Amino acid sequence: MSTSTVGTTAPSPTPARPVVPTRSKAYWAFNDSVVMIQRHIHHLTRNPDQIFTAIMLPTVMLLLFRYMFGGAISVSDTSYVNFLAPGILVVSITLISTSTTLAVQSDMQEGVVDRFRAMPMFDAAVLTGHIVAAVIRGGVAFVVMIGLGLLVGFRPAGGVLEWIGAIAMLLLFAFALSWVSALFGLIAKSTEGASGLALILMFSPYASSAFVPVETVPSGLRAFVEYQPVTPVVDTVRALLLGEPVGSSAWQAIIWWVAVLAIAAPLATRLYRRRFA
Repeated sequence: MSTSTVGTTAPSPTPARPVVPTRSKAYWAFNDSVVMIQRHIHHLTRNPDQIFTAIMLPTVMLLLFRYMFGGAISVSDTSYVNFLAPGILVVSITLISTSTTLAVQSDMQEGVVDRFRAMPMFDAAVLTGHIVAAVIRGGVAFVVMIGLGLLVGFRPAGGVLEWIGAIAMLLLFAFALSWVSALFGLIAKSTEGASGLALILMFSPYASSAFVPVETVPSGLRAFVEYQPVTPVVDTVRALLLGEPVGSSAWQAIIWWVAVLAIAAPLATRLYRRRFA
């Protein structure tokens, strides 16, 4: 018997490891943001009370001013419901800021962010989810308020371009305001504190041209009403939807809210990272 082959068997080759595709940071940041957006959309479908709240209050205000106070308010060149409806659209967006502030503050307190921070995910994805959810709620409120406005007599005269311009202005306003709301949610130390800070945004349209012409405001308050950042948004949306000249209000609104966005977004992101560093 030959012994030449004992102990000479060649070792089997090590199987090659699967090649993991390399992704860029931008890809993972986008992917994590999409996951967070899906999380908030899931919350919206499971908790329709958020949508109900975003619709109920502006609906009550529209009906209240249309049928109870409208007869006592005089506007020129158009009916009061045409004057009021664009203002209600802006009001409906400011009302959703309360939900955003409370949702961000709740995430900070309930520990879910601590869990996210323990995972290899893009930091700002959590805030991105809140911001996009707020814009979605604003879009739903916009559609409902337009439909309800038409039912109570609102007759817009703007063309397609004017509608696109009005929607773009409202989107910029909602986006910038949502970042301010998220910033307030990060600053607040409790639910009560978050509610108080959200009221600042929620009541800002009441001291604007949303409900009454600026010319009817007492002189001591008129300068504030005329130059505060919500008034040019209301004036621009109203002019576009009614097919009237926009004037300088569009540029004023863009400058105001791009500046607010440029300050609030990086400040909120930096505060979020510092708080959970």
